[in-house]
This record gives sequence, C-alpha cells and structure tokens, in this order.
Amino acid sequence: MNLQEHARLRDQFPALAQQVNGHPLVYLDNAATTHKPHAVLAATDGFYRADNANVHRAAHALSGRATLAFEAARETLARFINAPHQREIIWTRGATEAINLVAQSWGMSELKAGDEIILSTLEHHANIVPWQLIAQRTGAIIKVIPLDERGDLDMAAYRALLNPRTRLVSVAHVSNALGTVNPVAELVAAAKTVGALTLIDGAQAVAHLPVDVQAIDCDFYVFSGHKLYGPTGIGVLWGKTELLTRMPPWQAGGEMIDRVSFAGTSFNALPFKFEAGTPHIAGAIGLAAAVDFLLAQDRGAIANAEAALMARLVTGLKQIPGLRLIGEPMQRSGAVSFLLEDIHPQDAATLLDMQGIALRVGHHCAMPLMESLGISGTMRASLACYNNQDDVDALLTALHKLSDFF
Repeated sequence: MNLQEHARLRDQFPALAQQVNGHPLVYLDNAATTHKPHAVLAATDGFYRADNANVHRAAHALSGRATLAFEAARETLARFINAPHQREIIWTRGATEAINLVAQSWGMSELKAGDEIILSTLEHHANIVPWQLIAQRTGAIIKVIPLDERGDLDMAAYRALLNPRTRLVSVAHVSNALGTVNPVAELVAAAKTVGALTLIDGAQAVAHLPVDVQAIDCDFYVFSGHKLYGPTGIGVLWGKTELLTRMPPWQAGGEMIDRVSFAGTSFNALPFKFEAGTPHIAGAIGLAAAVDFLLAQDRGAIANAEAALMARLVTGLKQIPGLRLIGEPMQRSGAVSFLLEDIHPQDAATLLDMQGIALRVGHHCAMPLMESLGISGTMRASLACYNNQDDVDALLTALHKLSDFF
C-alpha cells in the first residue's frame, strides 16, 4: 500500500482529523476500541433515519427492510470468518457476553466436579472470571498455561496439562496486553487428542488477521464489533451447530421462543434461541458495514503495512534510554507494552495526552498476567489500519523527550 492509498484509507475515519489539546490526534489505543469509517456511520445513521423498526414477524414495510438488513448482516459475518452456516452466528453485546453465554449455557449444563478448564496466563479478565464463577458452582478446576521468557505460551507445559479430565480449553487468539499471537490451530488440535472443546477469544485478532473458523477447527469463536471498526455493544459468538443445538438457552424472553403457555415453553431454532429480546439491530448492520469496508481493502497490503509499522515502533522503543519492553513474543500483532524508568505510566500517559497522543495505561484487564510479570501495569500502544509513520514517530519523539527530561 503506497502513501497515497493509505492516506485515502485514513481519510475514511473522520475522528482522526481532529485536534486534541492543540495537537493533531495520534490515536494509538486501538486495542481498546477502534474508530469508525464513514461507511459504518452511514449504515447506522441510515437505519435509524429510514428503516427504524423491530425485526421479524411484523407485516409492514419498515420491519421487512430492517429484517432483511439484519439477517444480511448475519450472513456477512458468517462469510467473514468462513462459518459453515449463518445460523451459527449468534449476536451478542461483545466478546465478553459471548464468553459468558458459553460459560452459563454449556458450562452449567455440562461441567461437573473434577472436570478441568484450561486457560492461559495471557487471558483478558473476560476469559477468566466467567470460568471462575462456573468452576465455583460446578466444582470444575481451572488450570493455567504458563508463559516462557519471551511472552509466548509454554506449549510443552500446555500439553502436560491436557488429560482425560480436560473439558474445555479457552484461550485468546491474540493477547490484548502483549500482542502475542497464539498458535490457535495447534492448541485446538492438541485439545482434540483428549476430547476437549475449545473456545478462541478473537477480540484482538479479527481486525488484523484473516480468521477461518473451519481451518482453526475450534468449537467456539468470539469477538467484538467495536475493535473491528464497528459499533459498540455488538459482537459475535460463533459455535458449531451440533453444540449450539444441544446447549440450553441462557436468557429468556421474546424472540427466543417457539411457543409459550403456562404449562411450559418450547424454544426457537438457531440462532434465535440465544437472542432474547429486541437485538442491537443498528449495531449488527453497522458491524456488517465495517466488515464490508475492511474486505473492500487490500487486506494483504494492510497486514504488511501494519507489520512494518509495528517493526518501526518496536525498533524505536528499544532505542529509548530507560525504556523496557514487556514481552518480545515470536509473533506480535496489534499491541506492544512497555515501561519507562522513574516515570509512573499514568503520569507519562497524561504528558503524552497533552501532546495529542492517545494510548492506554494500567493492567489492561489482565491482572494475572501482570502479576506473573512482577509488575502492576504497563503503557500500551496499539495499531490499526489507519495508523501511519507520523503516528509512530510522534510517539517515539515524545517518549525520547520524557526519557531525557526525567
């Protein structure tokens, strides 16, 4: 992707044109949430302006148009991750709700005392706490894959944890804190040798890597829309049909039923069994617009540009006196964490914000990871398709100044 092409892509994101604290915005907090292109803004605005109606069952034109757009969005997301059937796409509020759905539905109905759940040290709290709650209620046991010195999963330790009691392996595709890309297909294949199911948290992967759930061969894959240039409050749970069919509903109400009487209730077919109440219709339509926008780009060129930008960032960070990278995994995507000697991360981030540079500080909802590293938190810079060399160089220049001053 040449500079002119990238500039045209960047121009699609209106929020990036603003100034913050008197400086051009340098937005490097994309692992938390991404900005939205014109196509997404137009899709959500267009729904509310012209087609606003509830979906399914209604006999009027607006509802018919809303339903067609809503279900077309489901089909778009199925194609995006190469799901075999669009009925396997369950709309959720995000990756967090998707994991909770699996935990509450599959976990509560299938797990028993002594069963084992394998997580990793890298996990976001959203892929830890739901399983802790289920373990407390069922008597299941949580085991944790450790990291090696680089920040990669210790695969030998993982294989040693697997045994006939292992019922589920639930791991991130990409770490939100270190940017570590996990070998998910290898993790899944190993889990299958002991008959365990697998859930992959793809929240940090879908905007950067091509995702093919059939090639990975996992049982569940989850992600959020707002990290994929889409709206907040919308996400996807993908699961294999046979599993979703066996799982009981999690939430109850309208839409997820077939027939209700006071004598009993029968439930709707997939995917509606798991979509109680009025869904986030505009969110689903906006997420489909985000996917269409991304697929209209040269994803290979974007991936190469992001990799080159990450290499420039990491190389530059290593040249700053007193700066320590946190983790140097074999494959990194999206995010890099670091600390500056003698400067509290919050203070450094505040000084960077005064120069229009937005990044994130703290434990990044990965407190067990931070504890394993012997630190309380980090500064994190995270990239998206619209970032450029000027963004990276602005951060590096500002960090050099902070290092020199302190």
